[in-house]
Amino acid sequence: MKEKVLEELKKVFYPGKTHSVVQEGIIDDVVIEGSKVIVKIKTKEKNQAVIDMLKRSIPLTLKKLDGVEDVELQIEKIVDEQEKKVADIKYVIATTSGKGGVGKSTVSVNVALALAKFGYKVGLLDADIYGPNIPTMMGIEGVPVTLDPNNKDKILPIVKYGIKVLSIGNLVPKDAAIIWRGPLVSQAVDQFLKDVSWGQLDFLVVDLPPGTGDAQLTLAQKTKVSGGIIVITPQNVAMSDAMKAHDFFKRLNIPVLGVIENMSYFICPNCGARTDIFDHGGARRFADEYGLTFLGEIPIDVEVRVGGDRGKPIVVSNPTSPVAQAFEDVARNIIEKVKASK
Repeated sequence: MKEKVLEELKKVFYPGKTHSVVQEGIIDDVVIEGSKVIVKIKTKEKNQAVIDMLKRSIPLTLKKLDGVEDVELQIEKIVDEQEKKVADIKYVIATTSGKGGVGKSTVSVNVALALAKFGYKVGLLDADIYGPNIPTMMGIEGVPVTLDPNNKDKILPIVKYGIKVLSIGNLVPKDAAIIWRGPLVSQAVDQFLKDVSWGQLDFLVVDLPPGTGDAQLTLAQKTKVSGGIIVITPQNVAMSDAMKAHDFFKRLNIPVLGVIENMSYFICPNCGARTDIFDHGGARRFADEYGLTFLGEIPIDVEVRVGGDRGKPIVVSNPTSPVAQAFEDVARNIIEKVKASK
């Protein structure tokens, strides 16, 4: 049956051309499941009208074959590496975690600010569409974005503490629930990358939502990601989630810059005693096991939480504190890692 399907596909002309879809080389595979035919297509085609015509012509032709009742097209769009590059941005850094509640957004904010302290031009993109926390942490809650006066088709990011910031939280009301299906999430992330006047940046830190969903896939498919950062907490139970994050980067051919252990330990402000509330060293063990770089450990500190709630991250509010210094150490390691990987 597969041979018959391929022969029939040779009769389907590629829209706007004089040869077939087979000769065009877009047929990646054909899978037969009983009376159902699955045609897998890989194409660089940008014209949606052409894609729509293929969606009509291929099933129409194949359903003429005896025994074929259903035809499914699985279309994968191939993006050239050069096209994936966001103009004027040297390094795109993706921060992720296997689950929520590990302080990933806090790490993204403070690492971005630490990079800026070293003299780099930095942007911070909040790609957590359903739960945007960056506006609160950066003190830009309620600040609307504006159109670029030099290019009305693009919007300007908000500048705060010397870095450029954009979040869906600055485009919708604070108390509005974002009830979007996957395609809308993907479209939003794509627009945040391509329809924003980021200008020249050394680093764009992208704070991804937990897990491995639509936002992560869109970032990987639409942009050349320089490297990923995995944020985890020390306890053993967090390791399985870190494995998923690592597997996500591996499958999408994104180099992992390293692992950060957040909430690593607690120093009592009264007696100075150290307590490993969530155990300690799990991230380092994970990094060693998978051959990854351990970027550093961030202690628990009430001031971090207070700063995040008040819109004054600790790297800005108390730059000489041990926690701020820990974030700066992580930023230094990231800089060394991306420069070494060039």
